[in-house]
Amino acid sequence: MSSKVVVCGAGFLGKHISLALTQPAFAGSRTHQVQLASRHPSPLKTELKGLLPSASIDITNESSLPEVLSGASLVISLVGIMHGSEKDFDRIQWKGAENVAKAAKNAGAKLVHVSAIGADKTSGIAYNRTKALGEDAVREVFKGSTEKDVVILRPSIVFGPEDDFFNRFSRLSKFLPFLPVFGGGTSRFQPVYVGDIARAVEIIARNDPAINAMVGGKIIECGGPDILTYKEIMQMVLKYNGRRRPIVSLPFSLGKLQGAVMEQLPVNLFTVTRAQVEQLKSDNIVNPSPPHNEMGTEYFPFNTLIEKYAVLGKRTLLRSVHEVLPTYIS
Repeated sequence: MSSKVVVCGAGFLGKHISLALTQPAFAGSRTHQVQLASRHPSPLKTELKGLLPSASIDITNESSLPEVLSGASLVISLVGIMHGSEKDFDRIQWKGAENVAKAAKNAGAKLVHVSAIGADKTSGIAYNRTKALGEDAVREVFKGSTEKDVVILRPSIVFGPEDDFFNRFSRLSKFLPFLPVFGGGTSRFQPVYVGDIARAVEIIARNDPAINAMVGGKIIECGGPDILTYKEIMQMVLKYNGRRRPIVSLPFSLGKLQGAVMEQLPVNLFTVTRAQVEQLKSDNIVNPSPPHNEMGTEYFPFNTLIEKYAVLGKRTLLRSVHEVLPTYIS
């Protein structure tokens, strides 16, 4: 078993990354000791060999990080929020990401920083803007001789059992007489299976010199094999949960009005924010012709990483949403 890996962040993705890192990917492959670290840690509801006791950290407080990250060979940063004020997004997705990067570097650990497709520091949407600023801060921390020690993952919508995307729309279809889409539902998504994201992290964690040379210092935009419009996603949800509901297009202006009201209430099943409605005006798919970033770092194709390295000697295809969704949607 190799040295410690610290996953900064809990929840859906953190659980699956922990599973991938503590279980052999193939016969003879290495596994890892994994420690989940978050502000309010809770143990996974499963017994995993190699899973260390959870640790309490506050990514907005630099002093809470060094002790937990000490001895780690790799840190997985899942820093992010979906709701909050502009100040919350700055404090967590930007400065919090920077704090994790500093602590990882000081510990001598490599870093996988999980960002998001759509990260753009010129965006008027706080989520997208601070995701990009977080990326820049992370790269700046590792700039120079250690710049190959960081890999940035940018997923599209992540799906799988317990996800909060397909499951949420399926739950909504139990209570609503129709499923709403905004602006015709033409924005495109490229849903990526949570297990494929977790496997990408496991591949990077192998610390294989050939893999390190390919992905070190790179941005990997993570999308699955299917590109679907928002309306097609609603149709798919209804197909696999067996419900009959009309899909009704609403104007973006009405969505913004709804968001203005819902933002004032506690987060619930029906919560939508003005920022989320605004995000639906843009596609959320892998850039087919990605540019170089300011540090000259090239992008690396996600499908190549999974297909070539998930299982040595065997080509492994990305999981389709059509393959996985029927196994858990209800």
